[in-house]
Amino acid sequence: MRPTYHAVVDAKQPLAGAPRVKTVALTGASRGIGLAIAEQFLATGWRVYCLARSEAAVTPLTKKGDARFVPFDASSTESVLAAAKTVLAAGASLDALVNNAGIALPAPLAKTSTDDFLRIQAVNVTAPFLLTRELLPALVTAKGRVVNICSTAAKKGFKYSSAYCASKHALLGLTRALAVELASKQVTVNAVSPGWTDTDMMAASIDNIASSTGRSSTEARAALEAMNPMRRAVKPAEVAGLVHFLCDATAAAVITGADYTIDAGETV
Repeated sequence: MRPTYHAVVDAKQPLAGAPRVKTVALTGASRGIGLAIAEQFLATGWRVYCLARSEAAVTPLTKKGDARFVPFDASSTESVLAAAKTVLAAGASLDALVNNAGIALPAPLAKTSTDDFLRIQAVNVTAPFLLTRELLPALVTAKGRVVNICSTAAKKGFKYSSAYCASKHALLGLTRALAVELASKQVTVNAVSPGWTDTDMMAASIDNIASSTGRSSTEARAALEAMNPMRRAVKPAEVAGLVHFLCDATAAAVITGADYTIDAGETV
């Protein structure tokens, strides 16, 4: 029976001669795109430090591979720093960091509270900044990869999403600046920008559209899908495959500062 991993991460050394296990720290690992990313890495033999709020939500991943829960609240600086410390305690190197956790609280500007604006920035921008800064020594040792999950909202504006758009534009700017800064250390930094993806966030938007316009959920979903020429939502597994590619030590060795859009043609 596979053991359940807790916040204290096992830091045992590999057996002599055994290949080194690749490691990735992943935020928001318990659902949606983050869950798909965790499953992709576990399926290819990586150890995944699952930074999430709920251990119960992460526990099913332990049946799929070497998944290790690390308590993480992206809205709390103290929690983010504590999570980084836990990951660093597990080993001297880290092959990849995927900053996936994010929130959206759609509202017109006049109804966007200061607290909501600051919370969105804390989760979507400050947490990735802090984690990348704190985990940098381990990433440098491994010549690792950083992938930030942005959004088409990093490329264009959307009504009733000023705080969210601002945060994703900032995350893309952070990605590009760090790519230049860390290139000499052989650490790559890239962004992945999904369009509407089949996640809880999309479901919430569908519910919001339905309740505010009187449309059915099916009609609301169709309206969102019509925003791209393929008229379909992105699947979390499709995003996960792209993230996994960008963390490949060989195939993506010299890709840095890139923003990979995966949006069924929405921003073409």
